[in-house]
Amino acid sequence: MAKALIGYMSSDLRTPAHLTAENARLRARVRELEDLVLSVKTENDALVAEHTADLDTSMQEMQPA
Repeated sequence: MAKALIGYMSSDLRTPAHLTAENARLRARVRELEDLVLSVKTENDALVAEHTADLDTSMQEMQPA
């Protein structure tokens, strides 16, 4: 019976402290990546707005007066 219980238990030798530390590290990395995505989106939106303004100016110059 004891062997059955031991076999049923997780064979992972890491302690819960290691799991907690790894979880915290992964959560921090996710936050870093989310911040990176946000900054890239912001930069992209600014570039799109600039490009749209340039296109609008070009289109106005091309139309007959």
